[in-house]
Formats: sequence, C-alpha cells, structure tokens
Amino acid sequence: MNPFRTKMIKAMSVRGFSPRTHKSYLAAVTDLAGYYHRSPDQLGMAELKAYFEYLAIERKLSGATCRLFLNAIRFLYLKVLEWPAFDSEIPIPKRPQRIPELLTRQEVLQILVACTNPKHRMMLTTCYACGLRLSELVYLKLSVIDSERHLLRVDLGKGAKDRLLPLPDTLLDKLRAYWCLYRPTSWLFPGRELTHPLSQTSVQKAFTKAKAQADIHKIGGIHGLRHAYATHQLEAGMPVHRLQRLLGHQDIHSTLRYVHWVPDYREGRGAHDLLASLEVRHD
Repeated sequence: MNPFRTKMIKAMSVRGFSPRTHKSYLAAVTDLAGYYHRSPDQLGMAELKAYFEYLAIERKLSGATCRLFLNAIRFLYLKVLEWPAFDSEIPIPKRPQRIPELLTRQEVLQILVACTNPKHRMMLTTCYACGLRLSELVYLKLSVIDSERHLLRVDLGKGAKDRLLPLPDTLLDKLRAYWCLYRPTSWLFPGRELTHPLSQTSVQKAFTKAKAQADIHKIGGIHGLRHAYATHQLEAGMPVHRLQRLLGHQDIHSTLRYVHWVPDYREGRGAHDLLASLEVRHD
C-alpha cells in the first residue's frame, strides 16, 4: 500500500483536499486492501461490488458511510491508478430522507442554560448562533473574529473553503466576556494543552450532558444546533440562497431540504441575531 498511499496523498494535496478528507479517503482504501489482503490494483469490478455488499449487509454501514467509501475508492481508481474502465455504478444503500427531531428556540435556550461550564456554554452558543459544523467550531482561532466589521471567518470549512459569517452583536458581547474570563491566545476554545483545540468528543459530550440536564429527549447530537440555526433563520424569512452561503453548502439542494421542514416558509430578511430573540423569549 505504501506506493499507492504516497501517490494518493500527492493527488489529494494537488487538488487541495482537506486534512479530514485525506484521513477518511486513506482509511477507506486501507480497509479495502485489508479486506482482500491484496493491493487495490489487483482487484476487479466484481470484487469491488462484493466489497460494497459486505459493507452494507455484513457491516451494516449507513448509506452516507458507504458513499464516503465509494468516493474514496473511485478517486483511487480514476485519479491515482488512472483506470478508465472503473465502473462507478456500484449499488450502495440510499441515504434516508428523514426529518430530524428539530430543536425549538425554547429547547435551545434550555440547553444553553443547563450547560454550567462557561467554555462549553460559549461553544454551544457559538455553534447555534452561527450554524457551524462541529469540525468548524473546534478549529476557530481568536484571529478569525473581526469585531470591527462584525464578521467571523471560517477557515477551510467542508470542501476546503473559507467563508465569512455575520457576527451578531449578542454573540460578540458574549465572546468578549468569554475572552475576559479565559484569555485565549491562539485557539478560541483551547483544550487542556493550550496549543491544541478542545476535542470534538469533549464538545459532543458537553452537548449531550446539557441536553439531558435540560430534560430534552429528542434524538441527535450537537449537529442539531446547526439544524436549529437553519430552520429558525428560515422561519424568520431568510432567503434560501443566503442561508446556503452561510451554511457553506456547495449544492443548493442541501439547503432546500430545510425548506421542507418549514411548511409555512415565506422569504423575508431573516433574524440573523438568533441569540437576541432567545433572550427576549427568556425574559
């Protein structure tokens, strides 16, 4: 695998793939080689299809995970091994289009209030107020906050793309108070070792604990705060194309699914400062 690993890393680096994509693609290809105990260039289409049947039937991997494996292996054969005969029509489980158990504004407020650790509460607050992915949240640095222009820069989000988000007054005030308390110098939310960010697992656990303490039993992890951000902005009338940019969706269809979850959607301006409306409700 070593020669292929080196070639694959080079091919991904040239295309600007994110470190997370490097890791997941390499893991998928390593899994394929380990399953057959042979180099990938010695496999045929029948063996590849049998491998994906194994992933879906025996390992019971989700449609999303199977698709990630397929994307990685397709990249290997088309871009690294340059095998034009690669047949991409490999059946994988369809991704279920389920409506998640969406958090209401009141439930978001209850979760934030129930989180007693100030650093964790600030992370959950920022996640909801800006609609961030967990991976984007933990890698925020102090330098991404532009308090003068009220902007927050997300560096290398999904698809290795940067984007600018509006920084609401309410969130900026809370971030200033947080800075006075913790005085972070590099990472906005450092871990025990100040040179490293807080782990994604720690933040996920903090959310789960706060949700339990708030006596909220809806299924879902911290990504529910991003879902809540999207649906609450649509409920306030935010245009779909603007929400797409703020969420960092490459495909508009990823954003349009939220419209299906807001049956009475009417386009307007959008709330933008969701935290302010939460506090008004709380008062």
